[in-house]
Amino acid sequence: QVDLAESGGGLVQPGGSLNLSCTITDNIYDYFIFEWHRQAAGKSRELVAAITRTQITNYHNAVQGRFTISRDDWKNIVRLQMTSLKPEDTGIYYCKAHHLARGDYWGQGTQVTVSS
Repeated sequence: QVDLAESGGGLVQPGGSLNLSCTITDNIYDYFIFEWHRQAAGKSRELVAAITRTQITNYHNAVQGRFTISRDDWKNIVRLQMTSLKPEDTGIYYCKAHHLARGDYWGQGTQVTVSS
């Protein structure tokens, strides 16, 4: 049983920052890629950021320059640092891990609300 647990969500004012964490109960190095997705109310889930085992990153155009994804292979944690947050960043943020042999694993999500 592999579990992913997101944390760090909350309520923040526009322009503020939040740091999300995704902890995996397995050897992080066994997973080829980690992704953060988000889903706003009434909308489909979208890819926000991704990082490969070799530290190659990719970002949605809407968050480029504001969000930073990183992975700590010693602590089995993937992080998403979010700055200059906007109301349109509001949603549930999910962590996904992709194992080449076993497929995808998802966390339960953490709520991020950007509002004044």
